Amino acid sequence: MTVLLVVLGAAVGAPLRLLAGRVAESRRGAGSVAGTLTVNVAGSLVLGLLLGAGSAPAWLVALLGTGFCGTLTTFSTFGADVVRLGEERAIGRAAAYLGATLVLGLGAAWAGWAVAAAR
Repeated sequence: MTVLLVVLGAAVGAPLRLLAGRVAESRRGAGSVAGTLTVNVAGSLVLGLLLGAGSAPAWLVALLGTGFCGTLTTFSTFGADVVRLGEERAIGRAAAYLGATLVLGLGAAWAGWAVAAAR
């Protein structure tokens, strides 16, 4: 049953990630990192909310945490984007993207955790 819940969550998270990337590239041009940044921050917030609740049932963690957030967010694309920007000699953009992802992602996870834990 747990595997099915992960698959169901992934069936929603993965297409949303693809859509976010395509929307960002259509608005900001090819090679935009805005889609990846957006999904990583959003996924961090959702996971923080879920885990901050403290008593989320295992089935919900499998569905939303592992399935949805696991496929919505992407560390590999983030890493590849930073390397690509470095190779393009866009060192300032690479550093800003790296910093923004870490600060905003961790901040969103913490905020979600704090909101859920305060309830």
